[in-house]
Amino acid sequence: MKAKIRIGCGAGFSGDRIEPALILTDRGNLDYLVLECLAERTIALAQKRKQQDPDMGYDPLLERRMDGLLPLLVKHKTRLITNMGAANPLAAGKKILEIAQKKNIQIKVAVVLGDDVFTQLQGDEFSMEGDKPLNSYGKLISANAYLGIDAIIPALETDAQVIITGRVADPSLFLAPMVYELGWDRQNFELLGKGTVLGHLLECAGQITGGYFADPVTKPVQGMEKLGHPFVDVFQDGSGIISKVEGTGGQVSIMTAKEQLLYEVIDPGNYITPDVNADFSTVVFEQMGIDKVRVSGGNGINRPKKLKVSVGYHAGYMGEGEISYAGAHAKERAMLAGEIIEKRIKHLFDEFRVDYIGLSALHGLGLSASSSPYEIRLRAVGKTFEKHKASWVGEEVEALYTNGPAGGGGARKNVQEVVGVVSTLLDRDVIQAEIKLFGS
Repeated sequence: MKAKIRIGCGAGFSGDRIEPALILTDRGNLDYLVLECLAERTIALAQKRKQQDPDMGYDPLLERRMDGLLPLLVKHKTRLITNMGAANPLAAGKKILEIAQKKNIQIKVAVVLGDDVFTQLQGDEFSMEGDKPLNSYGKLISANAYLGIDAIIPALETDAQVIITGRVADPSLFLAPMVYELGWDRQNFELLGKGTVLGHLLECAGQITGGYFADPVTKPVQGMEKLGHPFVDVFQDGSGIISKVEGTGGQVSIMTAKEQLLYEVIDPGNYITPDVNADFSTVVFEQMGIDKVRVSGGNGINRPKKLKVSVGYHAGYMGEGEISYAGAHAKERAMLAGEIIEKRIKHLFDEFRVDYIGLSALHGLGLSASSSPYEIRLRAVGKTFEKHKASWVGEEVEALYTNGPAGGGGARKNVQEVVGVVSTLLDRDVIQAEIKLFGS
């Protein structure tokens, strides 16, 4: 049992930068590095890649991240926990071992399985969002349960240096090593709540060091081009001190911590994870110095009897086209182009919209109707279940070159399959996690 452990977060989403994780591992004196790279839509798309190729379905940046990280993990005796396994953690584990062998690195990889519950769904379960049966949304393509620390700790009990998972709750990636190393009782929900607070604060990586927070006018942050990612020193009582590697950009402050605490939180008094129903309402932040914030407080009661399951389904195809107008009367020409597109094909689609980027794409025309921007980019998009029809949107936009208002340029078109995501609940007792080990 340790008195303190240090956990760093080197990635907050699948496409995050690779450099901060390398800096954390090399200079952060970490016990654990966490890469949190999985979102609801991310895993549904990964399931589609796995269907096309059974050896794929893990995170697209897995190989690049591991290529740089493995030597540093071994050098500094840092253990890695990551959900980069996505839809295929088994293949991800084998790939990591393959990379290690090519580098003559001796390493053991523990793969956490059990989150894929697609075969356990009947389809008549009700969604949490629309309160209607799952199979009413369309063809189901994936179902992944949010596992918690009970699935990860058995992997930590091996001597594996890399633990790779599929879908687990984001804070659980951090809470598991806290419980394991600090010897916390898994029924001590107060400590689990405090640890979940720290995990939630770190899970988005650069967001607590100034990313997403920064506003050059009201909330300036220095060194954003070399933004450092955070680490936390966690103590026996569940408190923690969050900081970053000295010399990296960004800031760790009470303000960045407060914004991240409330990020994606609907009810701060009842933040539900597989491990605990956490209470964020009593959290206290204290600035301990430059880029050091002490976190205390927080609580938890019980844990849910059911686990959330993220379900992906085929939601049709989206056709898209864009074209730009600049100079005198740019807005009027762009709006005429939009009218032409709508009159020609809007009625053929289940959903259709025209956006005027730079004018009304985010908030509509109400606030900007009287403005006269120098340049506008028109975007038309239509949704349909017929793939060939989706291509018509881009074709019609491209045709505006010679069949629309004067001066259109820079047209582009695109068709992509739409993966919808809804959620349901399954009894936790029917979801069984298991561990596979690779390497020496």
